[in-house]
Amino acid sequence: MNKPPKIESDKNNPERVRKPDWIRVKAPVSKGYAETRKLMRELNLNTVCEEAACPNIGECWTKKHATVMILGDVCTRACAFCNVKTGMPRAVDKSEPGHVAEAAAKMGLEHIVITSVDRDDLPDGGASQFVKVINALRDQTPNTTIEILTPDFRNKASAAIEAIVAARPDVYNHNLETVPRLYPTIRPGARYYASLRLLESVKRHDPSIFTKSGIMLGLGEERLEVHQVMDDMRSAEIDFMTMGQYLQPTPRHTKVMEFVTPQNFNAYASIARAKGFLLVASSPLTRSSYHAGDDFARLRDARIKQLERAAKA
Repeated sequence: MNKPPKIESDKNNPERVRKPDWIRVKAPVSKGYAETRKLMRELNLNTVCEEAACPNIGECWTKKHATVMILGDVCTRACAFCNVKTGMPRAVDKSEPGHVAEAAAKMGLEHIVITSVDRDDLPDGGASQFVKVINALRDQTPNTTIEILTPDFRNKASAAIEAIVAARPDVYNHNLETVPRLYPTIRPGARYYASLRLLESVKRHDPSIFTKSGIMLGLGEERLEVHQVMDDMRSAEIDFMTMGQYLQPTPRHTKVMEFVTPQNFNAYASIARAKGFLLVASSPLTRSSYHAGDDFARLRDARIKQLERAAKA
């Protein structure tokens, strides 16, 4: 793989490293961006696009694509990479499922992504709110395909997965985020193998639901560790793997150890495809829900082709 560029400090902010040209994006100024922002405010909805400081917000919101973050904007955990606020969350908003469905209808969404903060304070970790949102979407926008990106439901995963799978989302995403060695510093509130088992259990309950997971690169992981994560994901029958560049949201978050080149992202993607994923998305700006609608169509086509090949064998 190509040698990564040297990490340099930003002259205007010595606490941050300077981003290479390939991950610089334009500030969001379009009419579509403003309209999407206005609708989210009117319906009192949070988005991971804003809360996690996603670099693709301008592009996605211009196209009227937004990843809705349910269960509030305060997380009960403090991961070293995440920009979402940590603290004691507010009570669950009972009107939220209806507002999400209303937003999907007004935006004319063919595909929607629903994620959430961690809610370790709730008896079910927030699983019932995911179910209510899925049901509201099925009722108000029955043609919208639904992708969920859930937390790990620590110590509550079995019942949570059973309830959510019964509601039948089209895609179940849960991110591993990084390699096992880095969990104590990057994702201290979670357990790598618990997350793998969660995704494995989705397939066990309903093999027709697509499963998806992603990791960030540039946190200090080694190449062979990334390959091992790929193997672990395939062992859990995960269909879709995403890989993107970690970007430090604020000086208090963990630092970028490496800016992985686009060529190296492509090399990782080639290896992942060879390992048998139905779909792989790998680039510096790749995020879990980036181009999710287009990716879902490709995912569905890939499964059809896979089944056709199996029938001919």
